[in-house]
Amino acid sequence: MGSKTTVIRSVPSNDPPIRGQARVLANSSDGNGRRIRLAVADWPGSIPGQFVMVGAGARASVPRHDPLLPRPMAVFRDLGPVEGGAASECDVELLYRVVGRGTTLLSEAAPGDTLSIVGPLGEGFPLGDLGTGGGPALLVGGGTGIASLYELARALVHAGRNVVVLLGARSREDLIGRVDFEALGLELVCTTEDGTEGQPGLVTEPLAARLSTHGATASVFAVGPTPMMRACAILAAQHDAACLVSLENPMACGFGVCLGCAVPRAEGGFSLVCRAGPVFDACEIDWEGLS
Repeated sequence: MGSKTTVIRSVPSNDPPIRGQARVLANSSDGNGRRIRLAVADWPGSIPGQFVMVGAGARASVPRHDPLLPRPMAVFRDLGPVEGGAASECDVELLYRVVGRGTTLLSEAAPGDTLSIVGPLGEGFPLGDLGTGGGPALLVGGGTGIASLYELARALVHAGRNVVVLLGARSREDLIGRVDFEALGLELVCTTEDGTEGQPGLVTEPLAARLSTHGATASVFAVGPTPMMRACAILAAQHDAACLVSLENPMACGFGVCLGCAVPRAEGGFSLVCRAGPVFDACEIDWEGLS
């Protein structure tokens, strides 16, 4: 799946990732998902698409080792200095869904509790010239992949780009984070498989329609379930449009030690999602091997 557009990748901050404790500011429901806001000291800022490793639940007076491993989560929103907090604290928001013991414990964290955190990690989306020929930036999110797109959408809107956000979910309650995209004043298209909100069907259907109109001048940025991203990559290749994807492989460390997030490359061999990604050009991925 080729693309003739050269992507100029942004340069990460020279500041190293922080490794420490974050104070819970809020932890609330958002449809079938949840959002948690953390006060993070000495936060260096993040590039859209980067992630953090968050401890599974609040720290207790007695250390807990079950679950042992942290969870990778995309930085949804960087809200700036914490109101009334210490000068070095930044308000960082994450979206997540309760799917097991670790996220259940995380959902029980209350304001004032502390969580372990490492980040920001990984290679984010490009912030430089995308060379797209002036067409729209088509941001496609499915499931909790929606969380990786807000800061990208905000940066592109601020840069004056024509941004279309396409959010897909099974039902209305699964469209987490939608109100934040609406507040950006961009074109927002929602699809649900059960037809309870927006257009009925898959999110790739409105994507295909816009690619048919704009062709190679468009840029596609896709985050979500692997079959969805693969379908986006195929559609982009058919229209010779650039396509970047952000992979969500399971990982245990977040910085290349555990080797648990290896992804097969189209040219052979493997890349680590936590180090070379999570953002990749879609043509770099061996989608048959990944799925």
